[in-house]
Parts: sequence; C-alpha cells; structure tokens
Amino acid sequence: MTKNIPLCRFRQHNGVVIDTRDSALYNGWPDALHGSSGHVPGARNLAASWLEEITDAQFASWSALRPVSAETSIALYGAPQDNDAVEAWLSQKGLHAPWRISDAFSSSFTLKRLPGFHHLVPAGWLNALLTHRQVSEHPVGKWILIEAGWGERDTFRRGHIPGADYLDTEELESEPLWNVVPPETLCDVLTTHGICCDTTVILYSRTPLAAARVAHILLYAGVQDVRLLDGGWQAWLRAGFPVVSGDTLSITPARDFGAPIPAQPQLMLSLAQTRALLNRQDASVVSIRSWAEYSGATSGYAYIDASGDIPGARWGRGGSGKDGVEDFLNPDETLRCADYITAMWEAWNITADQQIAFYCGTGWRASLAFICARAMGWKNIGVYDGGWYEWSLHHNNG
Repeated sequence: MTKNIPLCRFRQHNGVVIDTRDSALYNGWPDALHGSSGHVPGARNLAASWLEEITDAQFASWSALRPVSAETSIALYGAPQDNDAVEAWLSQKGLHAPWRISDAFSSSFTLKRLPGFHHLVPAGWLNALLTHRQVSEHPVGKWILIEAGWGERDTFRRGHIPGADYLDTEELESEPLWNVVPPETLCDVLTTHGICCDTTVILYSRTPLAAARVAHILLYAGVQDVRLLDGGWQAWLRAGFPVVSGDTLSITPARDFGAPIPAQPQLMLSLAQTRALLNRQDASVVSIRSWAEYSGATSGYAYIDASGDIPGARWGRGGSGKDGVEDFLNPDETLRCADYITAMWEAWNITADQQIAFYCGTGWRASLAFICARAMGWKNIGVYDGGWYEWSLHHNNG
C-alpha cells in the first residue's frame, strides 16, 4: 500500500529518497507538470525510463553510492505512473519502496540543481528550439547545431537531426599524437563552419565521446556557450523526433572568430604543465581510463606500445576500454548525477577545490570527464591533451 509522507518525517527513517523522473528534470530543467526546477537535496535519480535498459551491473553500480537492502526505507517522488513502475521494478530486486514524498515539489525547501544543467540539453528542448517554439535557457544571439564524429560523414548523410552541420574530429586533431591543431588552423576550421566566439554551439554525436572532445576544444578556443545534447543521437531517436538524410545545408562561413585563439588556454594543458601538478596537495592529475589501463595490464591502444600510467596520477574511472565511459553514463547514455561522480572521485581524493588535469590515451575520455566537471560547477579544470600516448613516449617522465 502506498504511503504518503513529508520529507522531514521520512528523513527520520534514515532512508533513501529516489527521484523517478528523467535526468534532465532531476538536473534542473523546468518541470512543467510540477512547476519546479531541480531535485530534493540528497535524492538519487532512478528514472522510470531506464527500467527496460538497466542491467544488473548498472544497478549494482547505482546502488554502490549508498547500498540498499530489503531493510532500507525507500521513498519515491515523480509522476505517479513512474513511481509505480519503479516500485514494481525494485520489488523484483527484493527492495521495498511504498513511501511517496508528499511535499517534494512544495516551496517548503529549496530544490537542488546541477550548476551547469543548461550545458546539457534534453532532446525535447532541442526539438522545440528547432521548431521555433519558446524554450527556457534560450541561446543569446546566433546558434548552430553540429554533429561531431570521426570518419562518420557517410553515416551522417544517411540520417541526422534536421538542420545539423557535420564536423569531423580530424579537422580539429593532428597526428602523430592526435592533439588539437595549431591556433591558426583551428580558427580556419571554426570560421569555415560559421562559428564565432559568441555563437552558441549545440553538439551531439553517435556516442558521447566525439561531442565531448569537440566541446572541450571549442571552449579552449573561446566559444562562450557550448552545449551538448544529453544522451546524444540515441536520445533523439528514443524521443521519436524527425530525422533527415542528405548532406549538410549550405553553411555561411564567419568572417572572423571574434577573439584570439585560444581564448582559454588554461583548459588545454601541456606535458610540462601536467608534470608540475603531480604530487601537489592542491592538485590532481586524473586518469580517465579503464582499470586495466591504469594498473598497467594493457596500454589500451593498438598504436601505443607502453602500458602503465603516469606516476602519481589518481584514477578518475572510465569504463571497459578506450571507447568505454560507462562509469559516467546512465543506462540511457545521459550523464550520471553529480552526487555519484563526486563520490566516485572523492574516493581517490579528487575534489572541486583542487586544480584538475584530466587525461586518457589521446583526450576523448578526458574531455567527457571535463564536461561532467564543468556541468557540476568545478572551475579549475583542464585536459592534458597529450595523455598517456605523449607521456609514454618520454621515458624520463617515469
């Protein structure tokens, strides 16, 4: 039997509060149904929309933040049908969630929002923007939509979000290390795609990494407003929004980027700058790689011979391999909640008050961690672009 209870009384049970809405509403996008923005402080997100996709391993990872058992008091809030679906799903796991927070959307307490929630846009918001409907957090001035990918132009032609341009990461990276191209080349690429420093750029990709990589490079260059479609291409398809085929529409190049490049050089760290942060109490050099890579069991890449990791670096988690970032993703590939990521990093003494240099093999996974930290409001963050690939080639680093 469902039992309604005010939040203050439920807190006395030392139980777990679960928000059953989609992560966009949890993070802070306006909830039209309840007239609110954000989530109950301390609540965890277990969206009803994930239930058909969540694996046992993902649920174990979700529950590891605060273990739950049959004896744990669990209260839900959200839409009634979502609450009922999550309760039934939890029951199959041997967990009991009969409680409902009766005042979750009242004005009796302040809801918590992800500081940079507007950097991660939901598919519904993007569709409304594309169809010229009113949206909150509307871009100021010119905005463009870009699909980012590596060698995926043919895939783009077969189907993409209406109005999207395609930007290949090969335009922004250079061999042999796949680091960002020089400033003058970067300026040419961005202006060719019609991007100025004051253009709002909304990015998506087929998997989360390409969009994150491009987003970080754009911010480094000096684009002031960069946003990602949370959940990427799959979120758009899942929502059932229109898809078009063919090449990109005609793009009008920008005459000038409007600012010196890079306007934010601190976002892209060199080998020397990264080495200087090692073994400092006020800094963390953070490896966003699989445990097998961090522990030295594998290099993770066919073209990187050396295995191991930077001495003194802290493990910021990653996933199953060089393309895996499962530790940062919900079952629908939206980014995990800030409380989870914060706890994951704090276990390795990685905290918001430090200067942070994220890295991986060549920058893609590190860029996703950077995007997460940026959305969480972390300020002193950057990416060591050369990553393990560059470090491993300099044998005197060890």
